[in-house]
Amino acid sequence: MSLETFIAGLPKAELHVHHVGSASPRVVAELAARHEGTTKVPADPVKLAEYFTFRDFAHFIDVYVSVVDLVRTPEDVRSLTYGVAEDMARQNIRYAELTVTPYLTLMAGMPVEAFLEAIEDARVAAGRDLGTVLRWCFDIPGEEGLPAAEHTVRVAVDRRPEGLVSFGLGGPEAGVGRPQFKPYFDEARAAGLHSVPHAGETTGPQTIWDALNDLGAERIGHGTQAVADPRLMDHLGEHGIPLEVCPTSNIATRAVERIEDHPIKRMVDAGLVVTVNSDDPPMFGTDLNTEYAVAARLLGLDRRGVAELAKNAVRASFLDDAGKAGLLAEIDAYRG
Repeated sequence: MSLETFIAGLPKAELHVHHVGSASPRVVAELAARHEGTTKVPADPVKLAEYFTFRDFAHFIDVYVSVVDLVRTPEDVRSLTYGVAEDMARQNIRYAELTVTPYLTLMAGMPVEAFLEAIEDARVAAGRDLGTVLRWCFDIPGEEGLPAAEHTVRVAVDRRPEGLVSFGLGGPEAGVGRPQFKPYFDEARAAGLHSVPHAGETTGPQTIWDALNDLGAERIGHGTQAVADPRLMDHLGEHGIPLEVCPTSNIATRAVERIEDHPIKRMVDAGLVVTVNSDDPPMFGTDLNTEYAVAARLLGLDRRGVAELAKNAVRASFLDDAGKAGLLAEIDAYRG
């Protein structure tokens, strides 16, 4: 059995993957055709692949927001979400924490009750039909500022759906300081939600320190620039704070110049808890199986090493203890 075949069959968890950013090209093309004339997103698959070629992180955000704009009805939300779960099931992803950005869709006019009902209906159906357990992280689109933070925390806390486990912060980091979002993270954490902001993807280590000190981060989304600060590396290792590493994403958004330069090996060699994730897989031309293969090459892993990497994600997840024990046992049984 090749390592790629082993990875394909390996039971996995994914912790850093965006809801709309996980929509397959087929689903995006269908939505673009459904809303033809009112969107710049192409419905032709070839043109769509070109559309998903990013000049830099700012361009990626522009493209991402244009795809979010395709999700206009509860039917759009439900079909997109269930389609994402189908793609995950095909990769043997047993558990995933999907990052959802309600603000952008709700500000476009969708009633909050309809939005939440649609994602929850898809979540329940995915568990029943596919055996894939979905949970939600509601995140603030940082570029929209404090009004988006207030709106997001109100939806998360006041209308908390059953599948919601965490609270995040995404979007551009440059010019979007983490400390300003402290009151919103304080409220979310007081309500029992876990803190999982993006930090240190396109800015320096200070953004990660701010996420830890001001936002109470329990995991760090990306954390690519942590390696530039030895004291931060020591802190992350000492406290066992996991990093949600997304290698291909970092190349696609130009956060890292070349895959050979990716700091994942330095993170692992320093004893950090590293999890491997796909971020916005169709937009970056990847999936979680591919990301595991990339990580295995960069880290020089065999099957046993890849299985241990998969177990990192399970342990770092917000799955309940019984669910973690079951999935860890499944990984061990598969590894043999």
